Amino acid sequence: MSTAERNTKSGFSADERAAMRARAAELKAEARKGKSPEEKAAIDRQELVDAIAGMNDSDRAIAQGIDDIVRSEAPQLASKTWYGFPAYTRDGKVVLFFKPAGKFKDRYATLGFESAAQLDDGQMWPTSYAILSLTKADEKRIADLVRRAAG
Repeated sequence: MSTAERNTKSGFSADERAAMRARAAELKAEARKGKSPEEKAAIDRQELVDAIAGMNDSDRAIAQGIDDIVRSEAPQLASKTWYGFPAYTRDGKVVLFFKPAGKFKDRYATLGFESAAQLDDGQMWPTSYAILSLTKADEKRIADLVRRAAG
């Protein structure tokens, strides 16, 4: 990223600042919700669906495929947005998330796993994957990762 694309005062790009603002808005909305757990889950789910709908075509296709896999393989995970990204949680902690390529003008989207994911494999293991598109083989691999991550 060029220096011109970054704010010299904060060191963050406009896209990075937008992601931080999205996360701040999510936290404020969570504090205001005061709904039943079922109502909150429905609101969180709709926010995730809306986030996917707002993506460009290629990111939306990948995000929808991942959402379908998560809902099928790990229905116990709750849907929400996290920094404006689709994310899936257990006990309020993010297990996995999808970062669209278009968000930061990256060349690939990212499927990421946080520390709540149960993917431990010895002393070292991957926590994120670059995705350009979803093939049937990718879907099978992601389904396995999601099952393992969800416990």
